[in-house]
This record gives sequence, structure tokens and C-alpha cells, in this order.
Amino acid sequence: MPTISNIAGPYRFFFYSFDCNERMHVHVQRERMICKFWVQPVALARNQGFAPKELNAIREAILTEQRYNRRGMV
Repeated sequence: MPTISNIAGPYRFFFYSFDCNERMHVHVQRERMICKFWVQPVALARNQGFAPKELNAIREAILTEQRYNRRGMV
């Protein structure tokens, strides 16, 4: 499972290369908590243990990374 290493913070962002039957998404883990976010549009798909405040921070990190990547491609 490849890890996305350029997003700062206490979270591990990763994906499974064989999740082909679902739309694009990212898994996020911290300690024993894990969640999954759809990428386009950014939306929570599943949560196990994260508080709403942390989910908002994770969502913002994903959105920030998307904006950064778009600027670099233009």
C-alpha cells in the first residue's frame, strides 16, 4: 500500500493499488483510527474513530494538497 508522504501532520495518507472497483479515494490513519475520503469531490466515505474536528482537519489537508498540485501543473 503506497503512502503519500508529502502531506504534513500526524496522519498517514495511503491508498491500495488494487482498489480499482471504486472511485478515487484515500485512506487516512492515526494510531488505531482510520477513515476513507473520496477525492472528487472530497467527501468522507467511512470513519472509524476520528472525532469530527479531526475529520475536518483531514479534509482540509486533502483540499490543500489538491490546490497545491493544481498550481504546480499549470
